[in-house]
Amino acid sequence: MWLSMENTKVQCCGSLGVAMNLEEVLLANALWVSERANPFFILQRRKGHGKGGGITGLLVGTLDVVLDSSARVAPYRILHQTGDSQLFWSIACGSSRKEITEHWEWLEANLLQTLSTFDNDDDITTFVKGKIQGIIAEENKGRQTQEDEDCGKFREAELKMRKLFGMPEEEKLVNYYSCSYWKGRVPRQGWLYLSVNHLCFYSFLLGKEVTLVVQWTDVTQLDKNDTLLFPESIHVNTRDTEHYFSMFLNINDTFKLMEQLANIAMRQLLDNESFSADHSLPKPCKTLRNVSALKRDLDARAKNERYRALFRLTQDERLDGHTDCTLWTPFAKMHVVGQMFVSNNYICFASREEDLCQLIIPLREVSIVEKADSSSVLPSPLSISTKNKMTFLFANLKDRDFLVQRISDFLQRTPDSPSTPPALPPTPPVLGMGELPQGRHYSSSLPTAKNSLLHIYQKDLPEDLGPKATKEKMKEESWNIHFFEFGRGVCMYRTSKTRDLVLKGIPESLRGELWLLFSGAQNEMAAYPGYYAELVEQAMGRCTLATEEIERDLHRSMPEHHAFQNEMGIAALRRVLTAYAARNPGIGYCQAMNIVTSVLLLYCTEEEAFWLLVALCERMLPDYYNTRVVGALVDQGVFEELTRECLPLLYEHMQDLGVISTISLSWFLTLFLSVMPFDSAVLLVDCFFYEGIKVIFQFADKCDFHSATSRYLDNVVNKQTVSPPIPHLHALLTSGDEPPPEIDIFELIKTSYEKFGSLRADVIEQMRFKQRLKVIQSLEDTAKRSVVRAVMTESAFTIEELEELYVLFKAKHIMSCYWGASSTAAERHDPSLPYLEQYRIDCGQFSQLFTTLAPWNCGLHTISLAARLFRLLDHNKDSLINFKEFITGLSGMYHGDMTEKLKLLYKLHLPPGLNAISGVSDSCRILKHELSTITTIFLSWAGNGKGFLKKCFSCITECFIVVFSEEKVKDYKYYLRMWAKEKEPKKETIKDLPRMNQEQFIELCKTLYNMFSEDPLEQELYHAIATVASLLLRIGEVGKKFTNNGSKKSDLQPLAGEVNPQPDKEDSSGEAGSAQSLVSKALAEAQLETPPQPTNGSDEEAKDDTSISSYSVVSTGSLQCEDIADDTVLIGCGGGVAGAGCGGDCRRGSAVDADWSISFEQVLASLLTEPALVNYFEKKHDIRNKMAVCKTQRAVERQISSSSDHELAHLT
Repeated sequence: MWLSMENTKVQCCGSLGVAMNLEEVLLANALWVSERANPFFILQRRKGHGKGGGITGLLVGTLDVVLDSSARVAPYRILHQTGDSQLFWSIACGSSRKEITEHWEWLEANLLQTLSTFDNDDDITTFVKGKIQGIIAEENKGRQTQEDEDCGKFREAELKMRKLFGMPEEEKLVNYYSCSYWKGRVPRQGWLYLSVNHLCFYSFLLGKEVTLVVQWTDVTQLDKNDTLLFPESIHVNTRDTEHYFSMFLNINDTFKLMEQLANIAMRQLLDNESFSADHSLPKPCKTLRNVSALKRDLDARAKNERYRALFRLTQDERLDGHTDCTLWTPFAKMHVVGQMFVSNNYICFASREEDLCQLIIPLREVSIVEKADSSSVLPSPLSISTKNKMTFLFANLKDRDFLVQRISDFLQRTPDSPSTPPALPPTPPVLGMGELPQGRHYSSSLPTAKNSLLHIYQKDLPEDLGPKATKEKMKEESWNIHFFEFGRGVCMYRTSKTRDLVLKGIPESLRGELWLLFSGAQNEMAAYPGYYAELVEQAMGRCTLATEEIERDLHRSMPEHHAFQNEMGIAALRRVLTAYAARNPGIGYCQAMNIVTSVLLLYCTEEEAFWLLVALCERMLPDYYNTRVVGALVDQGVFEELTRECLPLLYEHMQDLGVISTISLSWFLTLFLSVMPFDSAVLLVDCFFYEGIKVIFQFADKCDFHSATSRYLDNVVNKQTVSPPIPHLHALLTSGDEPPPEIDIFELIKTSYEKFGSLRADVIEQMRFKQRLKVIQSLEDTAKRSVVRAVMTESAFTIEELEELYVLFKAKHIMSCYWGASSTAAERHDPSLPYLEQYRIDCGQFSQLFTTLAPWNCGLHTISLAARLFRLLDHNKDSLINFKEFITGLSGMYHGDMTEKLKLLYKLHLPPGLNAISGVSDSCRILKHELSTITTIFLSWAGNGKGFLKKCFSCITECFIVVFSEEKVKDYKYYLRMWAKEKEPKKETIKDLPRMNQEQFIELCKTLYNMFSEDPLEQELYHAIATVASLLLRIGEVGKKFTNNGSKKSDLQPLAGEVNPQPDKEDSSGEAGSAQSLVSKALAEAQLETPPQPTNGSDEEAKDDTSISSYSVVSTGSLQCEDIADDTVLIGCGGGVAGAGCGGDCRRGSAVDADWSISFEQVLASLLTEPALVNYFEKKHDIRNKMAVCKTQRAVERQISSSSDHELAHLT
């Protein structure tokens, strides 16, 4: 790559080269070795690269790694010199000898002759610099549009990472850091490379190289430690190893990035969401030094997540920026210091002091944004007015003009009317449609569309004037006063007084409104009106797996409450749950959602309850209600960790009893609604919607040991409730002789805040991250054990071998998620499926595993053999196989006896293994015939005109009904027979195998020839297979003769290479010769390398290093079966070498006999006559060595990729 004349680096790099600036060089030989020279140019290699160099080379290589100069200094360069001048110009560099040699040869071919015509050295230098500058400008012209904002140094580091660790171009580097890796007790200084999918480390100190590659999906623990042995270190654990890194310049920044990348990997394992870069990020105004676009992307994602979690905003909200400011609070008559956040739909404020003040202003509510007059008391003020006549005054804004412009831009994009609803999900698969009810399933006239269930069932009750009702009125009045001071609705000031009112209990008349406000569901419902009604119409009336589960649980949802003892409440609950299952098929429906939703319907309308459920499942309780309740398990682990830290004695006692995980899961899934009386639990839900998950942790820690061993929670009562008493089923089912004393819920909540109120949201998120690694990896281990148990009875592999094979199989699937494949990863991984079906691989990935793990090495023919085995194992023809099918194929090759191995090999050369097209069913041929009939009728009617369309349509319909009804009946009976056969212990016998024709037999011979090519006894095996092939050919001819009753065939084509055929021979002899020629040709084509054609009849000239020197080579043109000697190898007289699947085109001049065939019994009997073949197929193979090679395959690739060109030349 040519170098730039500019003072700054050219921000470009090729696939091999590294770009530098064209600069003056004073000491040309310092740290460099000259390898070529001419009167104008010198080619140099940097010491420490390649062989040689001695102690100086070791020191230079060490310095390059430690100081990161290797990312900036290429190992090869070309200098320009003139005359006796001591000044040199660096004009080209390269990362490999091949690249720098190309540059050198271009210079010699294009510049040397021109430069020799100049008389002045200064003119030569000026010409060279101008020429190189022109080349660089021309190259950068086409590259300018594609170049991203990554700085040149960073791209050079990414190139170095790919070279050191053998990564493809799809693997993107996020950032790299200088640090020490502790190998034993010795720190190795080097560089830590953090890519999207891998953690890599490289160190080279005084000739000792350390290379480490860890996949993020293998990480089980990631901690930041500060111990005496490892001060300020990061601890990375996998299932098998642990690693320590220390001496970071900024350990917090490094650890946060590692957390993000590990989280992305866990998300990939959980629901197969691989990382995709955000290309809509705004471009930086200038190139950031040493910061990649991916790093900016991840930083922006982290800020967005914190922003959305702080203000309970939707997942599509993106933070545009934030700035320090002050907010005038009219209720306190003071300015509050904090930060203003601006995003595409909201302006938010959070005070620096927690809980002092928080504000959310939707842009849809903003009417005026204006700059007020500045003063010494109120510098740079900004006034924002809303449509409900509220005004907010911000001050001390650093860049007020820019901020006003950004807000104005967002306001212009904000529509006056509500936003377009999100796209409705695709129609779920229908299990049974039945009759759809007439009319709409949901309308605004429904009682539950206007009012909550409590309002509907309590409106006719007489007014209660007792002390409880009076206290409820006082709560309502307190909230009305709060609304008057702090505002009402989305733009309300949220302060510590708001929290105090929530802790005292929200009045039942305001509960639904405030739940919507605090959860953020009100914003989403206002943004998408009508979405719920459309979703209900789409989802209702369809029978899916989710709706079946919903129907089973409908009458188990608060059956003790009168609102759900009739069809109105049940129908509303059905609509909300079904609508959400259609909105989010990834979750669908999970048990416990019915309990939470029924409580929401008591205080909200249907649409409000739906959006509250969306906020719960997708924001406030992430991953709680998926198929494996991962979120609840994670928070259960956080609860155990908090119990261990805050209540160590209680934790030890509960661990001994093993009850923590048993009792706490339902707490998190139902927010205590299933284990506490309803009137008490709903107060906890009030606090949850305002504070978030920390309330559940606080309350869970307050529930001491008695709650686990007695009916403690059953007797937590709310003495202030005004609702009629509701029986608590859990208490009724567990009642004893002496009920324990009652506990006031308000005292319990107050105590939990006093003892554990210091728990912060960021601490919870940090603990969640640790537990998420443990939970997801534990679930993966559970899946592995379940799969191994399912296949171990059908395989002779040991449990350890099956577990290692499962890891390799799963790794192939994950690699497809990293770097792409022929089919999307989502099609191959469905977490809702049984463990055995979750991971599947395609043909390409299977071929890679087969090449490494299979005991049959067929050279170039291996890929073809792998494709045949894949088609044989792919029973459902979806071009994907699961782990059980994969093990079935391997087990037959490793642990079958000779008959089973030969049977597998035999089946690989029959349909569907040999040819996928040959497996066309009879029904398809029938369908083709029917379509042909339809076409004929169509053409005959086309001229009549009258009634043409009606007749044509009815005829086509009748034909298709007949064809497909017959096909369905056939498939139904076929699957019933298959199911019956699976239940039978009877196995497939050799008599069940179909006969093999001549073309398939030729392919079998080619496969066997390639299998023996690297065996120590290959000469004996070649002789044995030649003998067996000849014997089988004669057997096939004899069988054909008996089948045809001795009739002669006159239509056989003569052999292309046959010379002077004898007229007195029988036709069968000619056929045998033809068949023999085909086999001979096939064996010749199957050779790994084709020997050169013999000239002048000399066998010596036909031999090369790969030919079988001890065998005589004869032409198949005149060879007969009886001419085969003991030391003869058959080759063809044609020159071409064909691949494994080339069919008839590869055997020009020879005709395949369609009547010729042999059975498996004949193949087996023939092979048993040769001891060499018997020993070969009875030989046992150990798959552990193959698995070890498969594990180290990437390390070998890295080693080769980092080798010098000199070493590679010797290898080739």
